[in-house]
Amino acid sequence: MDTKQQRWRELAEVKRELAERDWFPATSGNLSIKVSDVPLTFLVTASGKDKRKETDEDYLLVDQNGEPAESGHSLKPSAETLLHTYLYQKTDAGCCLHVHTLDNNVISELYGDDKHITFKGQEMIKALGLWEENAEVTVPIIENAAHIPTLAMDFAACVSGDSGAVLIRNHGITAWGKTAFEAKRVLEAYEFLFSCHLKLKTLRDQLVR
Repeated sequence: MDTKQQRWRELAEVKRELAERDWFPATSGNLSIKVSDVPLTFLVTASGKDKRKETDEDYLLVDQNGEPAESGHSLKPSAETLLHTYLYQKTDAGCCLHVHTLDNNVISELYGDDKHITFKGQEMIKALGLWEENAEVTVPIIENAAHIPTLAMDFAACVSGDSGAVLIRNHGITAWGKTAFEAKRVLEAYEFLFSCHLKLKTLRDQLVR
């Protein structure tokens, strides 16, 4: 099996798990996985596809500019492929996952004016590689610019490290890691933190009343 086929299978497995959680409503979301460093190429989800289904046209190979690297098909890369290109150019990340969930959208709107949200003391933070007692982690929140190059530049400005996440206000979360497994773990950890935070906030608000 060549590298492209292997990476395809890895990304397909992640997509299958995320689809089972219903994290791709209305064909939303985009996923990618690096195939080669020099030249930079990666597989990215094709635009407009229902990610809850599996086909031979789920992904296409693109180059360092986010343009198709192979001919012979009519597929178009996800509209937000530029965010992935910036990530791979700036870090050693190997996989990038972007999903729209109700929880991450609500979190991004609640804390969008603050430009970030910080979590502290949650056991799930260990999944992000932070093991000290009462560790804390902060997720940047950027505005949802309609102009994709602007959105990509804002995103790139918040990217640091080979794994991490950025929230786009009312748009979703983009999480990444060195491998598909790590990227999925980071995504799952943040989604857990978002859900837990919202549930605790609701309970506390009810007690205050």
